[in-house]
Amino acid sequence: MKFNYYLFAALTFAACESKKETDLLISNVTIIDVKNGETIPNQFVAIQGDSILEVGGNELSQKFRSKTQVDGGGKFLMPGLWDNHVHFGGAEYIDENEQLLPLYLTFGVTTVRDAAGDISLEVLKWRDEINNGQRIGPKILTSGPKLEGIESIWPGDLEIGTEEELELALDSLEKLKVDFIKITDNTLQPELFLEAVKKATAKGWSVSGHIPTALTIDQVSKAGQKTVEHLGYLMRMTTPFEEEISKARGNGTMSAVDAAKLQAESRDDSVTLAKFKLLAQQGTGVVPTLLISSNIAYLDEHNFAEDTILHYLGPKLKESYQWRIERMANDTPEDKQNRKDNFEATANLIPLVKESGMKIYAGTDAGYLNTYDFPGLAIHLELQQLVKYGLSPREALEASIINGPEYFGLEEEFGSVEVGKKANLILLEKNPLEDITATLSIQDVIKSGEFLDRNQLDQMLKEIKSWVSEKEK
Repeated sequence: MKFNYYLFAALTFAACESKKETDLLISNVTIIDVKNGETIPNQFVAIQGDSILEVGGNELSQKFRSKTQVDGGGKFLMPGLWDNHVHFGGAEYIDENEQLLPLYLTFGVTTVRDAAGDISLEVLKWRDEINNGQRIGPKILTSGPKLEGIESIWPGDLEIGTEEELELALDSLEKLKVDFIKITDNTLQPELFLEAVKKATAKGWSVSGHIPTALTIDQVSKAGQKTVEHLGYLMRMTTPFEEEISKARGNGTMSAVDAAKLQAESRDDSVTLAKFKLLAQQGTGVVPTLLISSNIAYLDEHNFAEDTILHYLGPKLKESYQWRIERMANDTPEDKQNRKDNFEATANLIPLVKESGMKIYAGTDAGYLNTYDFPGLAIHLELQQLVKYGLSPREALEASIINGPEYFGLEEEFGSVEVGKKANLILLEKNPLEDITATLSIQDVIKSGEFLDRNQLDQMLKEIKSWVSEKEK
């Protein structure tokens, strides 16, 4: 048969014309299925707008075309990371906080849960601007100002001393359209703390917080608190004397030192596991924030000051790290060893938390005040800590990208590379299911469907570094 060039050209043209146009097409990539701990090779992912339009094999190359096509050969695609406990704060250096928004994206962090600070109105504004496509940065889910007692030490709180003030505070948070409620225990009365948890939960918010010394963890769990922020609070549950200690701490007949000593002397892992299982049944999880605790415990063994990420953090934000360093400057060798021992005892609760079925949410406490807890980088190091102390790489990733959305009831939009999910994704050079440090092998980032390649990410870092350099002059 004689070859008909014109017929071939016409058929080829028709085939191309029949292809659907999509905003972004990723080809030949290996998808990481975090939920099942599997990899799915040779996949094509079509993205339209801010969502995943279709996922499949080579047949998608015949179905879609795009001006932006990414060869994912040899690469791994997974949802962007969630840092489920960060802080924007420092009213005198709001501009330095603003620079953290692109910094988070360069580290593949596409969502952050802001757990309160003293610049809540700015954070709420940034959240809305990012959601509306007016600003580049991670998706922000914020508590706004947290609930506290009268004359709290923390600036920016909503201070309450009565149930009437609690109602007014919750009304104001509702008007601000906050995403969840944060409650802490500096001066807030225990009874009002419990009432705040109950009322906020009844209004449909997920509630996170610290725990007053006069309350047991079970009491706040039964009231509806969804997460205990910081693993150290769960140390109270390691003793059969938790209730007695809480009462004594509440009425002032036992010091914090004596309470810690009794907890350590009476630690019983079988008691602890039973209590953790009850929390799991009641729907209460934990945000361990191991990294900041490790930083503090081992401050004398690491030269954090030489970390190159400091070039990307503003001078006043870095200065905020010094208060804790100065406070520990005169510590004795015994003090330093006690901090390390306490951290190790706490971190080794992770296997019990895991066995109990409690949800673990990966968060870092990164931001201002928290010493060398570097925004962006921190979540990668937190995942490494979680693996070091008992989770598998898959479980650590789940704590970030699956449990993070679950906290807000956003499982239908985030947590996997599937049709209909939001296109907040990262393309990696290595497989983090095999080695959790591979989360740092970021090649490209996709935020709300916008593709940021390695060159663009490097340019963003260059601009942040230049901005900081000018600020420091």
